[in-house]
Amino acid sequence: MGAARHDASHVFYRKLNRELPLIVRGEGVYLYDASGKRYLDACGGAMVASCGHGVKEIADAIGAQAATLGYVNGTMFTNEPVEQLADELVRLCPPGIGRAYFLSSGSEAVEAALKLARQYHVERGEPSRRIIIARTPGYHGNTLLALSASARPHYRLLFESWLVDVHMIDAPYPYRAGDAGDNAPAMSGAALEEAIANAGPRNVAAFIAEPVGGSSTGAAVPPPGYYARVREICDRHGVLFIADEVLCGVGRTGKFFALEHFTDARGGPITPDIITLGKGLNGGYAPLSAMLATNTLFDAMKKSKLGGLMHAQTYSQHPVAAAAGLATLRYIQEHGLVERAARLGRILQSRLATLAYEGAGCEMVGDVRGIGLLAGVELVADRAAKRPFARELKVAERLVDAGLRRGIVLWPNTGHADGTSGDLVLIAPPLTISEEEIEHLVTLLRDSLSDVAREVAATTR
Repeated sequence: MGAARHDASHVFYRKLNRELPLIVRGEGVYLYDASGKRYLDACGGAMVASCGHGVKEIADAIGAQAATLGYVNGTMFTNEPVEQLADELVRLCPPGIGRAYFLSSGSEAVEAALKLARQYHVERGEPSRRIIIARTPGYHGNTLLALSASARPHYRLLFESWLVDVHMIDAPYPYRAGDAGDNAPAMSGAALEEAIANAGPRNVAAFIAEPVGGSSTGAAVPPPGYYARVREICDRHGVLFIADEVLCGVGRTGKFFALEHFTDARGGPITPDIITLGKGLNGGYAPLSAMLATNTLFDAMKKSKLGGLMHAQTYSQHPVAAAAGLATLRYIQEHGLVERAARLGRILQSRLATLAYEGAGCEMVGDVRGIGLLAGVELVADRAAKRPFARELKVAERLVDAGLRRGIVLWPNTGHADGTSGDLVLIAPPLTISEEEIEHLVTLLRDSLSDVAREVAATTR
């Protein structure tokens, strides 16, 4: 079986308009399919494979834990891996974060975070605080509350009537900030201040944001003072700040938390009220996410007449998943992968920048941006005007398909330019990638861009 044919497989795949190669093995930054073809995993699957594929130490930790204790009800018992993982994460957290709640996916962690924000305000006698403010472009997950806080029109379309109203503000997006640059409301934090004022400060529960943009803005990095102002605004109005680090956390940007790249006015750390983690936390070896909360929020739940947070899922605090997370963290620390992401990230960003002036498809590259081993390549029809391609050309999708033919896996996103148009690919290889493999990645990506440039030229001729 070299590929999954939907008419011959019993699996209900998400994508039903293409055959899927059958991957039989992963090693380092590479995947191998049943025919023996090798793919450079330039996006870590879904920005997940932080430690690379086939790490024996993590696999062994999972097997040992499963043989010892596979599952207990997290509302009735605790277990050693959960306790140890919580201890380790809190040690790495900014001051004030003191508790960790473990779930199975980033969407679940965001769902729990938003519920915690709502319950916290109710417990404190402010039930009017129900409004969530999020950013566009932005993405926080596919469960209904997380999807409500996400600016993905093509994901939301069928389910709009089931979603709650979330107030959206423009995300900091330097490439499309306009002439105002860092002084634009979206770039300075003024957009958040205005949104809170318009909603009524005593009606707003939380502001949720990815500290460094994920797939929706293609690794866009806000100005240095952005989060200091966000923290000050939220404090002044009693609004909780949720840092969604599901994609950008756990070393991806060259710091353990992406928010560490930003400081307050005195140069100190910025502490959000809640942090969500996933993806790199488990390295892809087991479904695991975390919601990290301040002691202040936890203490409010302890005092609740309801007995705690009104949120639970069957696989919360799962011992095998926690063992996978603990082994992943230990591997990251023992191999210095956070520091490696910072060092190799500078090389990756520099080499990707050459795509804008080398190769047959260079004229399509409007912007290359990012930090650490997280980068976005935005594709445009007119570089001077920053004009996106017509959506019907499906340029991002073409690039992904061209990449697969060449042997490189890329992550596409669309719609960021105006809600409909816009094409980019996200680059987020395993933190174990070598300098030689970065060269291979850039070469394959350049060749794939050349292929797409020819396709688009033929289509629009």
